[in-house]
Amino acid sequence: MSTATTNTHEDSLVEYGFNRVIITITAVLCALLEIVDTTIVNVALNDMRGSLGATLTDVAWVITAYAIANVIVIPMTSWLSQQFGRRNYFAASIIIFTTASFLCGNANDIWELIIFRFIQGLGGGALLVTSQTIITESYPVAKRGMAQAIYGMGVIVGPTLGPPLGGYLVDTYSWPYIFYINIPIGIIATLLTLRHVKSPKYGEKLSANQVDWYGILTLAGFIGSLQYVLEHGQQDDWFNDRTIVTLSLVSFFSLFFFIWRQLTYKYPIVNLKVLKDTNLRVGTILSFIMGFGLYGSTFIIPIYTQSILGWTATDAGLLLIPSSLMTAFMMPIIGQLLQKGVPQKYLVALGFLMFFFFTFWMYNVMTPDTGEEYMYWPLIIRGLGLGLLFVPITTLSLSTLKGKSIGEGAAFTGMMRQLGGSFGIAIITTFIARFSQEHRVNLIANIDATKTQVQDRITQLQHGFMAKGFSSNEALAKAHKIIDFSVNKQSTVLSYMDIFLYLGLLFLVCIPVILLIKNNKNKVDISEAMH
Repeated sequence: MSTATTNTHEDSLVEYGFNRVIITITAVLCALLEIVDTTIVNVALNDMRGSLGATLTDVAWVITAYAIANVIVIPMTSWLSQQFGRRNYFAASIIIFTTASFLCGNANDIWELIIFRFIQGLGGGALLVTSQTIITESYPVAKRGMAQAIYGMGVIVGPTLGPPLGGYLVDTYSWPYIFYINIPIGIIATLLTLRHVKSPKYGEKLSANQVDWYGILTLAGFIGSLQYVLEHGQQDDWFNDRTIVTLSLVSFFSLFFFIWRQLTYKYPIVNLKVLKDTNLRVGTILSFIMGFGLYGSTFIIPIYTQSILGWTATDAGLLLIPSSLMTAFMMPIIGQLLQKGVPQKYLVALGFLMFFFFTFWMYNVMTPDTGEEYMYWPLIIRGLGLGLLFVPITTLSLSTLKGKSIGEGAAFTGMMRQLGGSFGIAIITTFIARFSQEHRVNLIANIDATKTQVQDRITQLQHGFMAKGFSSNEALAKAHKIIDFSVNKQSTVLSYMDIFLYLGLLFLVCIPVILLIKNNKNKVDISEAMH
């Protein structure tokens, strides 16, 4: 495509006045719908477990099924837009997302909900990438930095906006309403898209026999199988279980054939050759770890505050608002620093250091009765870290790419961020179960019935129950249950502390990796990533 043709194409999509305002609102609204729904269910997990009779491992699939679908769709979004037209594909994705939201709210059991969440994720995956494309091309080149700032603020604030909104809906109504709220917004967004959004003119479409169906199948096989192994490995005794062994092999061979297919097929859905760029390789790893930390910490905190501290869903969600506000405050500052030429790798390194401080601080303040005031400042540090990571990692990853490769690189960073969140939640739930068991065994070993303190505590509890009318034996049994409950609660808290400690170490190890990144003084035209 010549420069003149490119300019003509871009000018034909630029909007002005009221129409541009409407398109901006529509695009940001759709991006927020997709991102908020990634985390809005976190504060509803306890209610879902109770009403649907699910375990923590099973209910975690409500989050990860959505993330898996996102990861599968994101790299195919550009191709699907070319096949069906951007406006049509975008509108269809909103309709799929909205319909699936209604079905999620009406699910009768946990696996039905997981299936509908997967379908919702297939629709939602397109919203994130296509919204960025639409909002970028609606602005003239001189104002596209502002367009990216508007979009970036929505993307980074969205994951933290979900829990407080979800908490309010769960406490005021019930958990299905976290899905029902999408329906009116989805209908409005669909109508606005059909009325105002334009589709660019694409080249020749691929025929059905040119579509990389094997690439799609192997990508889905790799991600889906690996996710199941991570989710169920702990409870199914890992490789002593035939299903785990089978799906591990499916995941390995799917990855092998996916890579081979993408490197040899004429029309691949994902161009892996772009990963020859060192900055992009490092950037995809950093995006994965950022997603791991962002979604992983957002998963743990609501569960901890509700199941251990006894908070309401609303209170658990409101706790994350200061972090969200700090991130929003940091976004324009980071944009100015990048424009002034501050190297991205220094901002990224500082962001990972902030995340380490956050996790280490949480590790030190977590107890079975920690007050809100002890978690306020760690979460402020978390918001500061996120602000330092999101835009710098994206621009750093693309800084040495040119032309079409920028768009392909942008798809990788988005995909890896979602994949990091999906794997993070799966791995965290696995290690919570394992660490809890280990800590329970250690704590029980220290409860010696011959010790005076233990005997006094059991006697005190027994007398308390006897005062309420229970017989001596009944009171003793209840006293033992109280002790057992305390052990379980303490072992769970210790497992959460372990998770935060290991997350912090992971972020700390990343800082030297950032030194592998080349300095590049060229500014990336983010609009090129949209083509």
